[in-house]
Amino acid sequence: MTTDIRLLDYSLPQRLIAQQPAERRDESRLLILRRDTGNLEQRVFRDIAGHARPGDLFVVNDSRVFPARLFVNRTTGGRVELLFLNQADEGGSRWKCLARPARRLREGEILFHGSPPAPFCRFDSKNDSGIALVEILRPPLFPFLAKHGIVPLPPYINDEIDDPERYQTVYAEREGSAAAPTAGLHFTPELIKNIKAAGARFASVTLHIGLDTFKPIATPTVEAHEIHTEIYFVPDETARLAAQTVREGGRVIAVGTTAVRCLETWAAGMSREELAGAESGSSGATSLFIHNRSQFRIVDAMITNFHLPRTSLLALVAAFAGLDNIMSAYKFAIANDYRFYSLGDAMFIY
Repeated sequence: MTTDIRLLDYSLPQRLIAQQPAERRDESRLLILRRDTGNLEQRVFRDIAGHARPGDLFVVNDSRVFPARLFVNRTTGGRVELLFLNQADEGGSRWKCLARPARRLREGEILFHGSPPAPFCRFDSKNDSGIALVEILRPPLFPFLAKHGIVPLPPYINDEIDDPERYQTVYAEREGSAAAPTAGLHFTPELIKNIKAAGARFASVTLHIGLDTFKPIATPTVEAHEIHTEIYFVPDETARLAAQTVREGGRVIAVGTTAVRCLETWAAGMSREELAGAESGSSGATSLFIHNRSQFRIVDAMITNFHLPRTSLLALVAAFAGLDNIMSAYKFAIANDYRFYSLGDAMFIY
């Protein structure tokens, strides 16, 4: 059975694309969706603490957005903008990026930065999708970008964010994402404390997000789409906590689609009994594309923002909640002026 991509389409008024975060992180609106009935409940995000149960495990993505935009120069003096997407090797010397303009760049060309100009990277190649491969000549990259780079924002955000830290989660630790794991932007330290007081626990995973996550599905059917590859890490401690949650009948609640992909990549191929006894996590590169309910083995509930139409993110939440449920919820959210996308409001689906 295949799903026509047009079923993941909807019209959104431009005014509902959030350009600034809510005044307080936990004051975003929260739309709660019950999968079994399709019922909807409107709350404020801080009310999520009231839905936490003893034994629940909230799993967050602790990846931190890095200043991924950098301007470099050719030997001719022409300026080139590089937008780093993700590592192409485990050593971190080769990176996939968007290069603009890339039309005239030659294979093997050296690009420079600074005054006086010093070699920064070598342009290796560009594929048909416009993704360039560069080799960094001045490692390590992250400290260099921390000094000279610019934090990128999704293309649908036209305003500068007043406080750049509002595009980071309060628990962000591991630098490597070109975009924020936005479901986690609603949490405050106080809210996390309140959720723990309700008897729930927190654990972290890491998935470094590339900008490919926002790309619409270009194939006629959802199933024909090939998703991008991203680096992920599920620590042993998180695996043990997830196993304990399964054994004790609690819920594994993924905070964001990236946490879902981490957990389900780790859990793929394991039975419920094997998950209950798991002792170790996993890491590497994941290209897991979740578009079918049967692919969920460990996630019982999720917190997520409202996603762009015809994207793998919308396909994931539709697979989890049911396509009719999700599209009805989105229709309701639009009719009630919820704010959409990265800086917008949230859903809790259980």
